[in-house]
Amino acid sequence: MPISKEILDEIALSEKEYQLIVERLGREPTEVELGMFGALWSEHCGYKHSKALLKNFPSRSKRVLVKPGEENAGVVDIGDGLVVVMKIESHNHPSAIEPYQGAATGVGGIVRDIFTMGARPIALLNSLRFGPLSDPRNRYLFGGVVGGIAGYGNCLGIPDIGGEVFFADCYSANPLVNALCLGIAEAKHLVKARAYGEGNLLMLVGADTGRDGLHGASGLASRTFEEERELRSTVQVGNPFLEKLLIEACLELAETDWIAGMQDLGAAGLTSSAVESAARGGGGIEIDVLKVPRREKGMTPYEVMLSESQERMLVVVKKGYEDKVKALFDRWELRSDIIGQVTDDGLARIKEGEEVVAEVPVNLLTSPPIYKRRVKKPDWLERLQAFNVSSIPDLPPKRAGSTLLHLLASPNIASKRCVYRQYDHQVGNNTVVLPGNDAGVLRIKGTKKAIALTTDGNARYCYVNPYLGGVIAVAEAARNLACSGAQPLAITNCLNFGNPEKDDVYYQLKECISGMARACRELKIPVISGNVSLYNETKSEAIYPTPVVGMVGLIEDTNKHSTSGFKNEGDRVFLLGDSQTVDSSIGSSEYLSLIHGIIKGNPYVDLGMEKRLQRCCLEAIRRGLINSAHDCSEGGLAVALAESCLANGLGFVSNDWRVEGRLDASLFGEAQSRIVVSVTPRAVWKLEKLAARWQIGAKELGTVGGKRLILKGYIDLSLKQVGKAWWGGLEKLL
Repeated sequence: MPISKEILDEIALSEKEYQLIVERLGREPTEVELGMFGALWSEHCGYKHSKALLKNFPSRSKRVLVKPGEENAGVVDIGDGLVVVMKIESHNHPSAIEPYQGAATGVGGIVRDIFTMGARPIALLNSLRFGPLSDPRNRYLFGGVVGGIAGYGNCLGIPDIGGEVFFADCYSANPLVNALCLGIAEAKHLVKARAYGEGNLLMLVGADTGRDGLHGASGLASRTFEEERELRSTVQVGNPFLEKLLIEACLELAETDWIAGMQDLGAAGLTSSAVESAARGGGGIEIDVLKVPRREKGMTPYEVMLSESQERMLVVVKKGYEDKVKALFDRWELRSDIIGQVTDDGLARIKEGEEVVAEVPVNLLTSPPIYKRRVKKPDWLERLQAFNVSSIPDLPPKRAGSTLLHLLASPNIASKRCVYRQYDHQVGNNTVVLPGNDAGVLRIKGTKKAIALTTDGNARYCYVNPYLGGVIAVAEAARNLACSGAQPLAITNCLNFGNPEKDDVYYQLKECISGMARACRELKIPVISGNVSLYNETKSEAIYPTPVVGMVGLIEDTNKHSTSGFKNEGDRVFLLGDSQTVDSSIGSSEYLSLIHGIIKGNPYVDLGMEKRLQRCCLEAIRRGLINSAHDCSEGGLAVALAESCLANGLGFVSNDWRVEGRLDASLFGEAQSRIVVSVTPRAVWKLEKLAARWQIGAKELGTVGGKRLILKGYIDLSLKQVGKAWWGGLEKLL
């Protein structure tokens, strides 16, 4: 019997994919089976347009303990019997509809990915994108998302130690909300998300099941917003206090030998949790939906299996231990119910009492078609990259100061204090470096070690050159960690793109991944986990290609870390790395966009220089030569100097400033592979010697001191003026 296009559209399956299901099954699927296929073959769960491309990422190192995709999150050994568990995920579409709950449940979901592996969540970060705040709808989305992140994370008692916020027109109807969580565990207590052992029991723990979140993975996260319709039912509602109980109970359970596996219920709910666990365990599962506790009457098996109600966990209990496990959850006042068992027949069998409503081989459900296409570079990209900087006038010297203030007040550069002050970033008493620096730093209790975390990704670079934008996303994240004194260990990434069925978008996705993979190989940083969020379009208008890189690094001695602010009067300031400013460095920069309204021109990065720069900076910090380190990124050198001044209220006076080439490129060009550092006068010769050994530039810029930012001949501003622009730039727009 033919199936309607409306039904297929609701579950984001094409007619061709439906016919493939019929062919593989040898029959028409039941309603429940079709819903399960729609969820597990969705882009969100099945990665059908991206899986082939993701194989380009390097994923191995001596510290990586789990291959990407094998478990809920990546795992990296940090020594002393400890591991860090890390992942980033998107909650973009739900946040566009219900910003508070969309963002809150995004935090809840990523936290469950961590503690389901037996790791205690100890840090949150986020990467956010919005349309211009001049629009009331964008201000509403901004306030709701930030409120949702704060409301959920603060209740859980997990510090939010960093992140980024970026604004551009293309995100107006499609904000990006990417949430990262990192946890720590003893390696011996790691839990796998696998359902194995015939006769072992499937226990559902936590909240009752409702109708919230239906078609969240398939319908909402795997198609574009093309028309106005009611989508609020696809957004989940979170309860952080219940999640806190789940965290503590599941971590206690992880230290026992009573369970074979554990998995959270996220996208596609019970369907993905049970079926993917069975796939990893090599067996089958049988579930009776009548045993699933519900908070709404009249729910069908379809609704039970696809509900995305939050704060639920699936625990694979070893047969004979069910009473002990239930007693543990009872003590934490959590409901737990046996809803099924593990089988050895390789089937996902769903029953409603005695009636079988779905019976499908697990490997069919978890084997969506994989699409890989040949696409060519779009002509419009050639035109963007061919931009000639000489077509715009250079910056007059008398306007340098006012232009710097204008840039500092830009929401993409201005302090994000009004965002992160809503987050509790010191709960747990482990935060060493607070938000507002290049990276957040957390000490590891019981050791001398610390970890540094950052999120990065300049979507404007990826828009004008997807390949180089991907390279720079990885390079800048690693540079931020190097500035903190951390050796980069691993990456988790969130790839946010438009509709991959369009040639231009697929080209962007392919090239960004290629660029990121190249940078990962050159810098020897493996990708251990991540998420792909596609179909970020509204009425056929795609967002910028936005790969977000979350990166963790290790500091062997917590005392040997660095921050971005100048520390002492009289310290000498140097620019390490690529000290030759070229005119083309204003291409695709914040300056070019803000001052001239142009988003064109190629970015550029030398990975050889980048690698040497980062290693030089790390060695200088470990040797105690550097008092501060801050990378040059958005806004260029002048903005980096201003930010280093404002951190501790110490001014800067340049040496005689000699500009070669364009003044705007010299001050505001965004050339890569550059770090502003300050050292005591006695350490100058040691820094210069170290830079020479690493074959990088070390250009002396001036001296720390006073209460003004002075670049002789061009800029002379009081720190009060500079601070008013930077500290208040974002707040005044709200």
